[in-house]
Amino acid sequence: MPISVAIVGSGPAGFYTAEALVKTLDGGVAVDIVERLPTPFGLIRAGVAPDHQTTKKVARSFEKTAHRPEIRYFGNVEVGRDLTLAELQETHDAVVLAVGAPFDRALGIPGEDKVGVIGSAAFVGWYNAHPDFADLDPRLNTEAVAVIGNGNVAIDIARVLVKTAAEMADSDIPEYAQRAIERAPVKDVYLFGRRGPIEAKFTNVELREMGVLDDCAPVVDAAQLPDAAGEMSDRDRRLKEKNLATLQEFATQDVGERRKRVHFRFFTSPVEILGGETVEGLRLEKTRLEGGRAVGTGETFEIACGLVIPAVGYRSVAVAGAPFDEANAVVPSDDGRVAPGLYAVGWIKRGPSGVIATNRPDGVAVAEYIRDDIGNGTKPGRAALERLLEERGAQVVGFADWKKIEEAEEAGAGAPAPRRKFFRIADMLKVVGTGATRRSAD
Repeated sequence: MPISVAIVGSGPAGFYTAEALVKTLDGGVAVDIVERLPTPFGLIRAGVAPDHQTTKKVARSFEKTAHRPEIRYFGNVEVGRDLTLAELQETHDAVVLAVGAPFDRALGIPGEDKVGVIGSAAFVGWYNAHPDFADLDPRLNTEAVAVIGNGNVAIDIARVLVKTAAEMADSDIPEYAQRAIERAPVKDVYLFGRRGPIEAKFTNVELREMGVLDDCAPVVDAAQLPDAAGEMSDRDRRLKEKNLATLQEFATQDVGERRKRVHFRFFTSPVEILGGETVEGLRLEKTRLEGGRAVGTGETFEIACGLVIPAVGYRSVAVAGAPFDEANAVVPSDDGRVAPGLYAVGWIKRGPSGVIATNRPDGVAVAEYIRDDIGNGTKPGRAALERLLEERGAQVVGFADWKKIEEAEEAGAGAPAPRRKFFRIADMLKVVGTGATRRSAD
């Protein structure tokens, strides 16, 4: 009897695990991917910047996985709403948690509860048409925006805020977000990092994009740039020296007639968000490095801004019925083994780090654990899951249904945009029809 496995979450970690299970168990497995949204692929759809369509193409490999006969996709099914984790554990031999880290880490400074402070997870979700954030309505009626962070998420946000409509034409940004950004009077976007340019986490491809924008110039203080990357491995030195060379080029670049600026400000740490009920500015402290850590110098300065976007990391939340480490915001595990028959992969296992492919080893390891731990399947799996969802009248979106949604999005786009995303779940369900959504589908 095949081993029945339920994977909760359909992002990269979930799909890499499904792929690894099929390969490791050589077909002796039935995998059910349970996803609370009708749409699969997690951060590939809702986290990758809308103007980075090449990066989104990894979804094609996941689509091949979804079409495997051993695998079924159960979209629009939420653990905690339509069924419980305990019920999945009763119906399946193994359950894998792959729910990611969908929420923002707090800055932990005074004023972050003001109107006009929006975490990067929420802001990125807004400009990616995520149903949870479509109504965010960020406070863009400002000339200056402060983005806290020196990673790719921070630089993505800055780039999307300053690109022209023509530059975004071949993206899948939703119309509501594009209109809001076009109408915004934003002229200056500040990228603040606690440490220096060598410690910044953005990749050189992302960084170089900032130097070739139509109506925005990068601004870098040459005095903050070291002459060399310093002591580190040869590979890290090559990567850091590329970033350093790009920043040095920015520091001497003629801004010309471009109307907007992205300011790279290193060695600065936010200490207070200023204003009354709404954001009016940001107070920051200059820092220095001691043993690789940023420490405050006691010298502060302020900038005026109407929107603050912390991009300081994501955070997982507890899955009801599973253990949770609040301090580290992960499910505690022994390298993915949580409890007998319960496993974790991706960010819920190890915290938000790495790139899309970083999740692949987690899936491979857990597939091997399940092979070694379970041996032979003894539970009903998919048949019991389908019966349970049907009894509760759940509107299940199968993968064939998702493809109908995708086709409708592509048909609704005006060239050169690849798709016009639905951002309301009700609109997605209308595409597939009530009858279709009540079956568990292929």
